[in-house]
Amino acid sequence: MGKETTLISTKIAGVEIPVIYERSALIPAGKVRLIFQGAGNVQDGALIGRSALLEELLNRGSKSRGNVGFAEALEREAISLDVSSGLQTLSFSLDFLSEARDSALVLLGELVKDPNFTAAELKKAKTAIIARILANQNDYDYRAEELLDSVLFAGTPLAQSKLGSKEDIERLSLKDIKQAYADALQLKRLIIIIGGDVELEEITRALDSMLSHLPQGQPYEKPTFQVRENPESKSDYAPTQQAYIYFGSPLYVGDLAKERYLARVAAFILGSGGFGSRILEEVRVKRGLAYGAYIRFYPSTYTSYTSGYLQTKLESQDEAIAVVKQTIAGFVKNGATQAELDAAKKFLLGSEPLGSETLSQRLTRAFSDYYVGLGVGFSQKELDQIRTLDLATLNAYIKAHGEIEKLSFGIITAPESSPKTKNQSKN
Repeated sequence: MGKETTLISTKIAGVEIPVIYERSALIPAGKVRLIFQGAGNVQDGALIGRSALLEELLNRGSKSRGNVGFAEALEREAISLDVSSGLQTLSFSLDFLSEARDSALVLLGELVKDPNFTAAELKKAKTAIIARILANQNDYDYRAEELLDSVLFAGTPLAQSKLGSKEDIERLSLKDIKQAYADALQLKRLIIIIGGDVELEEITRALDSMLSHLPQGQPYEKPTFQVRENPESKSDYAPTQQAYIYFGSPLYVGDLAKERYLARVAAFILGSGGFGSRILEEVRVKRGLAYGAYIRFYPSTYTSYTSGYLQTKLESQDEAIAVVKQTIAGFVKNGATQAELDAAKKFLLGSEPLGSETLSQRLTRAFSDYYVGLGVGFSQKELDQIRTLDLATLNAYIKAHGEIEKLSFGIITAPESSPKTKNQSKN
């Protein structure tokens, strides 16, 4: 991947834009992604739900064609055009057959320049978002994860729901959406991804024509967010026969390039590796407390943390929580075994081809590495780091990260469940 997927640049209206590119003629199809940084729900501020509503509206076509007309134009030539809003990005994702390239780019340009921002579509978009909010009230996994986020990231934009509440959505205006869109589309915040059976110069020439009207703006400076260090539990109640338990903790990262592979191996052994991982072994195999349980590490440059999950019987809730805490404490104290390290290496190195089989996977991985400052192709270097990792180095890393024991919890449970849990809760 590192040799095939490259980082180049193109100039639009005098601004140098980074381009992640891979030529692949295996299938007569192409991909174009426009990713604007500084445009996700981190920027919503007091206007909670704004980025979600913007995403919904942008997926309703252009003003000139309307929702139905735009969808029909895409369908006629098997073109896919999707807009998504993340934590810190707004992304336009275009997929097309090579023969439909020109039509696809025309429709992308039309959507960028003339989105369907009308009062009628805003009303429909609000109805769709509110329906999702109401449906989520019966999704106990969703609710438990939101509870954990509200605790783990308290005091930061990451603590608030992307969708917000029914009231949050209802109070948003068309002016709010238009302003968010205008703020998002700045050339100095753009990253372009191009791949497939396409000529790079033809695509960049079309994009120059399409985007040259946008303001240069200012480069995006990624904020950093602190994770709660003082453990706290928050519970909410529902008519459920199971306890939905989400948990997480801080994960300190000094140098991501030197530490990410260590976090990846440690997490695999502790809880992200499925059967054989410590947490699943203790929670399911030895005690039968849950069908599944995991913990993953998320090392990054803007916020680093661990996050895990299990679902158990109401009467086993406190025991399951205690087992998770004990397992993580034992892992920090005693580290991994040589057998565990060997198994982790075998899986991580052996499964690597599965994670880069498709063009889409390779481009996504290249973007992820670039976005966190590691550079396109870093994932290949990371494999070499894993391959040469020794047990002493891994265990020194694990022992140095006692902060992962500072677990906070988000729990959806029944009102009549453990009094102990209820006494710890803060609603």
